[in-house]
Amino acid sequence: METKISTVAEANERDPLMPRRCDLRADADEAAVGKLVEDLDAVDIADKSEAEWAYERLVIYIQEFEDQLDNQHEVAMGFAGSEAGILQIEGMGFFDPDILTFYGTDEDGVPTQLIQHVSQLSVILRAMPKATEEEPPKRIGFRLARRLDKG
Repeated sequence: METKISTVAEANERDPLMPRRCDLRADADEAAVGKLVEDLDAVDIADKSEAEWAYERLVIYIQEFEDQLDNQHEVAMGFAGSEAGILQIEGMGFFDPDILTFYGTDEDGVPTQLIQHVSQLSVILRAMPKATEEEPPKRIGFRLARRLDKG
């Protein structure tokens, strides 16, 4: 019997439970956040993909960065080595085994989504002024980290 050698992506795509996808936006309702937390917690630590590991690490970095911000600023990302510019973060996700997604608005207020392979990940976290003075700053890192804080 001949054994076929597969890439990680090919092996994961044959698995009926894969590929998994996770997207969480700042404006998601509590039911959606709770469902996402349950779905992600159901995965054994040994089965986490590169994308999920990268996502979790970014969440921690964003949360720690937001801890240092005043009430007049929100977190934004710059993407090194590209012309993508700055993205005011409104959501983040992953698509197994190796894709990360970022949602938000660019400097001109245009809705923007960046889709990036984990091997190309290189981001800069920046403090950007809030869009409106009246509203409290969005703290996306704390929303994203809800699942990580459970353990």
